[in-house]
Amino acid sequence: MTTDNPMQIGMVGLGRMGEDIARRLIRYGHRCVVFDVDDDAMERLEKDGATGAGSIADLGDKLSKPREVWVMVPSGDTTGKVIEEAASHMERGDMIIDGGNSCYRDDIARAKSLSGQGVHLVDCGTSGRVWGIDGGYCLMIGGDPKSVEHLEPIFSTIAPGIDSATGTPGRTGDTDSAEHEFLHCGSNGAGHVVKMVHNGIEYGMMAAFSEEFNILANANAGKRKSESDAETAPMEEPQLYQFDIDTTAFAEVWRRRSDIESWLLDPTATTLFESPGLAEYAGRVSDSGEGRWTSIAALEERAPSPLLTTALYSRFASCDLDDFSNKVWSAMQKGFGGHDEKKKKKKVCEGALDD
Repeated sequence: MTTDNPMQIGMVGLGRMGEDIARRLIRYGHRCVVFDVDDDAMERLEKDGATGAGSIADLGDKLSKPREVWVMVPSGDTTGKVIEEAASHMERGDMIIDGGNSCYRDDIARAKSLSGQGVHLVDCGTSGRVWGIDGGYCLMIGGDPKSVEHLEPIFSTIAPGIDSATGTPGRTGDTDSAEHEFLHCGSNGAGHVVKMVHNGIEYGMMAAFSEEFNILANANAGKRKSESDAETAPMEEPQLYQFDIDTTAFAEVWRRRSDIESWLLDPTATTLFESPGLAEYAGRVSDSGEGRWTSIAALEERAPSPLLTTALYSRFASCDLDDFSNKVWSAMQKGFGGHDEKKKKKKVCEGALDD
């Protein structure tokens, strides 16, 4: 399938998603000028038909006017610097799309700043997993209506399209962009607000799956020798926890039309099949910012979000950011009760943790 309205677009940032987005655009007839500090990524896309640029300035020179530049770099200072540099080589009427996971507050400030020189900023929350090059990316877009309308051929090509899901019962008549998996959510910042909450939901879903997998992985706890002393309460009914459950198998059965089937379960099932005990993982889960921003927004809106906030704190704990808290806890236990701290050594035992 080739687009009926091919465009030229610059792509700055050819990481895991940027490279595949550019490749998808080229596949469907758009022309891409690309730049990245990784020469190998540039060469791969040039072989697929992209035009390489030696710098952001060179990329701007190779684009026809009005220029459209998609920035796909890690959120934070890097995004701001790249957008500023790109804007310095642009003119009134040109457009910059921020497709990364930027904070919506930054979008609002950047859009106001760029408007002074007549450059339009469009924020585009992008979700598509590692399969996006073939399946497409769900896009959540913020910006002025004219800019978003101008860029629609780009968005409609990157998005999965109407056939990516069955129709919602009751929706009749002409389809809208949401059914094609791209949506103009509102003014600048709105796209990244929606993507922020989307990732907050993802935090909660991942935490729920992880916790429940752990319960089933430890369903044989009654078989294990447990300590019983003044500091340790014994398991009251060990005979009820004698199940050797194959986590690889139940991940597979869950992902096949159960009520909790999910894109998150698909790679989990694959990984557990390849490595049932997950020995190569340390269990340290970083947060890229969206969970924190969503929690802050929930606080400021007075919109309760306890599940997300708990999931966010669990990520902090997985990176040992609760280490000092736990030491204080142990010190108090020792101080008021004389309870010596027990040294614990973790080891993998048939997918479970054994003390």
